[in-house]
Amino acid sequence: MESELFDFIAGYMPLTEPEKQVIVDMALFKRVDKGTFLVREGELSNAYYFVVRGCLRTYYMIDGEEKTTAFYTELQNLAPLSTVNKTPSDQYIVCVEDSLLLVSTLDTEQLVFERFPRFETLCRLLSENLLAQNQASFDQFKNSSPEQRYLRLLDTRPDLMQRVPLHQLASYLGIKAESLSRIRRRVQQKART
Repeated sequence: MESELFDFIAGYMPLTEPEKQVIVDMALFKRVDKGTFLVREGELSNAYYFVVRGCLRTYYMIDGEEKTTAFYTELQNLAPLSTVNKTPSDQYIVCVEDSLLLVSTLDTEQLVFERFPRFETLCRLLSENLLAQNQASFDQFKNSSPEQRYLRLLDTRPDLMQRVPLHQLASYLGIKAESLSRIRRRVQQKART
């Protein structure tokens, strides 16, 4: 399981063997069952997550309806706003699948940064990358129709079609499940002609 993480990190910077050993020794890896809530609305959390395997979903409850905002899958990190701000969460974070996560806290990160200052650079690079991705995703969402959003999702994250229930995908796309079914039929018909 560590090798997947180390391969990912190597895309940003190579790690020395002592640096790799620190990560292993800290026992940050956690197996979490499908359906487990990592954070619920109103709860305080100090955890940051990196998905080694599996799928996480973030959503809000608005007028009794779930509004999915993101899915995090392999090699994606999640720094909940409530953790960063040290405030009660206004969202839910749940495992869509059995997952293997690297779970850290600000205290854990500070200990690692003191021993290996290069990790702070790595975290900054990861944060900058995540911020840029989120901004691009938000801009695309705001400037596209539901069908365009669905087609983009098919193009950029086709694995979600098999991993996530239809109603959660629809919520993520900002539409009702019935509308998503119609869009899927229309796209399939266009593909056949």
